[in-house]
Amino acid sequence: MSILPVKAMFMLAWRNLWRNHRRTTIMLAAITVGVWAMIFMTALMRGMVDDMLLNGIRSLPGEVQIHHPEYRDDPSINNSIAPPAAELLEALQIPQVTAWTSRVRVPAVISSERDTRGVILLGIEPGSEQQVSFDADTISEGRFLEDSSDKGLVIGAKMADHLETDLGKRVVVMSQDPDNDIADRGFRIVGIYRAKLASLEETYIYAGRETVQKLLKLGEGVSEIAITGDDYRNVEQWYPRIKQAAGEGVEALPWYEVDTYLGSMLAMMDGFVLVWIIIVFLALSFGLVNTLVMAVFERVREIGLMQALGMRPSTILYQILMESLLLLLIGLLLGNVLAVGTVIPLQGGIDISIVAEGMEMMGTSSMLYPALKLNDMIMANAIVIILGLLTSFLPAWRAASYDPIEALNKT
Repeated sequence: MSILPVKAMFMLAWRNLWRNHRRTTIMLAAITVGVWAMIFMTALMRGMVDDMLLNGIRSLPGEVQIHHPEYRDDPSINNSIAPPAAELLEALQIPQVTAWTSRVRVPAVISSERDTRGVILLGIEPGSEQQVSFDADTISEGRFLEDSSDKGLVIGAKMADHLETDLGKRVVVMSQDPDNDIADRGFRIVGIYRAKLASLEETYIYAGRETVQKLLKLGEGVSEIAITGDDYRNVEQWYPRIKQAAGEGVEALPWYEVDTYLGSMLAMMDGFVLVWIIIVFLALSFGLVNTLVMAVFERVREIGLMQALGMRPSTILYQILMESLLLLLIGLLLGNVLAVGTVIPLQGGIDISIVAEGMEMMGTSSMLYPALKLNDMIMANAIVIILGLLTSFLPAWRAASYDPIEALNKT
């Protein structure tokens, strides 16, 4: 009896767990709720941060940007680049790149009869722009631009309110040309859009790229080339190919270098998830240790008898740890099922418009979309099992270290 088969140890561990149904059930409920809380809250936080990052990337926009080396410090028309050609154009066709667009992007002033506001004027190619950043479904009135030579203007609903203007009205847009002279033009508003973040409606106005190029006497030049891929987390897999093809005369940067705040948010979130899971488990560990210590205390004479009959202390240690492992596995199974069952129905979105203003300050929209990540579930389960077994080692070691004679005399 010094060495028990795994099957026999499993049977003993299973029966010992259910000697006290109430205690085991309470502990299972605690583990289940704890695991559910880990995964559910992580999914909510992931969804919030993903939305913040995606909104930020869309407002940059693009997961990779190419522009003049001095453009970020001085976003003037003088710091323009040529449109993609030759090697760069070929690199933009790789499978990881889902879409790209080139645009003129300059500071400007928009004026109506009532007010004047500073904005960012975007001269775009409508077809490719919609694939990269602009959602045509956000047009609440009128239409989107038809092509790059469209002479209309699309502005945000908030901007229309500030200017006290409306669809079909004319406004004047002013900026600087390469000679630092004022370039202005009258535009008729052909569309009004409503963005997920109201702040974007006050910042960006859209016109045809060719129209803006003529206005600013820019020729074929553009301010930037924006590229988007299939996963903003995996930019490193294809970004070097784009950077190499772009050459040394321009600056090609991934989104987390263009906006270091967004990059730090991603790193902070990954660290926060790990800390959150460990904190929840530490709360669970007290109950787990208590359950196992009580189970050992109730079976002191039984353990002493097994030792007297020749069972090694190491075998007793493994048996107690197996009880803990079974308890953890059952709790994990129930917790994972509960988490998946509650997160999936909510992936269509949770309306948090009651706190929309505060969420917008953080860069998120009024709808929260929980993001259930397989990696987060695997990490939560692995941490629970590893730390659970480590926590269970103390009562298991205590049971294995009993003196057989003293244990048999326990009452």
